[in-house]
Parts: sequence; C-alpha cells; structure tokens
Amino acid sequence: MLELEGVGFRFPRRDWIFRGVSFCVPPGTVTAILGPNGRGKTTLVRCAAGLLSPQEGAIRHNGPVGFVPQAHGGAFAYGALDMVVMGRVRQVHLFATPSTGDRVAALDAMDRVGIAHLHDRQFPTLSGGEQQLVLIARAIASESPVLALDEPSSGLDLRNQAQILSLLRKLVADGLAVLLTTHHPDHALYLAGSVVLMGSDGVSTGAAADLLTDKGLSDLYGMDVRTVAYRQDGTDRRAIVTRYDDRPAGEASSRSSATSPR
Repeated sequence: MLELEGVGFRFPRRDWIFRGVSFCVPPGTVTAILGPNGRGKTTLVRCAAGLLSPQEGAIRHNGPVGFVPQAHGGAFAYGALDMVVMGRVRQVHLFATPSTGDRVAALDAMDRVGIAHLHDRQFPTLSGGEQQLVLIARAIASESPVLALDEPSSGLDLRNQAQILSLLRKLVADGLAVLLTTHHPDHALYLAGSVVLMGSDGVSTGAAADLLTDKGLSDLYGMDVRTVAYRQDGTDRRAIVTRYDDRPAGEASSRSSATSPR
C-alpha cells in the first residue's frame, strides 16, 4: 500500500510544482499519473518512491518502494544480472558482497519478467525494451510491495509496450501496488483503476472511468481527444483517438467542452 496525503513539492526559491496531492494505491491496483510535459509527473513519482522529500504532506507505505526509472542505456558495462542484483542492496549488509541467495533472487526476478536468457549480456548492449525489463526485474528483486515506475514504455515500439503492459498486469494480479507515470492515456485506460491528472489548473485524482473522459482528456492536453469503445476477451474497453490539426489548443478544448463525455 502507498498513500500520499496533502503532498506538496517545490525546489528552493522556485514556485510550487504541486500542492495538496492526496491518493492511495492499495495492493493489487494501478494508479497512473498523466499530464503534459513539465507538470511534475516525474517529481511526484520520485517523491512517492522516497527519492525526493516533499516540503509538505505525508507519504506512507507498508514497505520499501521499488523505483523503476526510464531506461537510458548506461555508461558502465554492467552485466544484466549484476544490474538486477543491485536491487538486493537492502538485503546486503554494509561492506558485504551479494550472496548466492541474492543472485538466486535476482535470477528468479529475471525469469519472472521473461529475461532469464539475458543474464550474461552487458546492459548497454540490450535493446530499450530489454533494458526496461531489466530495471523492472531489479525492482522486483528488491522484494518491495510497491513499484513506482517513471514512463516504463518510453521510447519502446508497440510490441515492447505491449510486453511491459502485460507484465505489469501480472505483477498487479500477484498483489503488488503499482504507481506509474505515462504519456499514453491508452495505457492508463488499460491498466489503471485510478488516475492522477496534472494539468495547468492543478491536480485532480479519482477513478480512471470518471476522469479519462473525452472532456477530461481534451482539457488536460489542450487538444481534441476522443475515446472509442471496443470489446476484448469479453470485457468492455476504451481506446484513444486523437485529432491532429492546426487549431489552437483553446479552440480544441472549447469544442470538446460543448460535447458530452463518453
């Protein structure tokens, strides 16, 4: 479980990036953070993971939070298995080296995400999708009950995006609490029960079904966004359709406000 209550953050001598953010991520659920660039999504998820300290509010969790950053290669040629073993840092005593048990746990985590065959590869030689899976395996190896992911599908092709989404659904089914940032509303519609929308008018939190509407998405991104319904495996789902044109953002938002959200 991860809970944020009245959380606010700003850098020294800067304006507040966000204030009064409150939401809860229970075990076995996904909360997605969406919004335009520069609204504080990464800052919020880093606060939730304990990597940044908010200036106000409280963050509570029932165990360590495993943080998964965006994969950007690496300057050092660590092996993929070594990268995952680093997730065991909390289990390794000060000045000690990883044990056989730590390496077994790392291999188990790699097998869980389907990359055990990459254990002897050098991390910088892996594809973007493979690197992202290694970072997720590292967080799993930490045995954290909560995962916080910053743009887990960033820079990935459609196949690798689908692989990441499928993996996250499996982890949630196993009882993990997942918080993620995404620039893909489709991914939030597919995964998340709750969302945090960080827009120009502040932060809104609530059920994905209530906030990821035509009007909600159009207002958030300042452009004409529509959702369409479809059925998959006996389940009613929605997907995003974006209208690309040259109209000013305000005009798109005004037009969407005059229509009924679906």
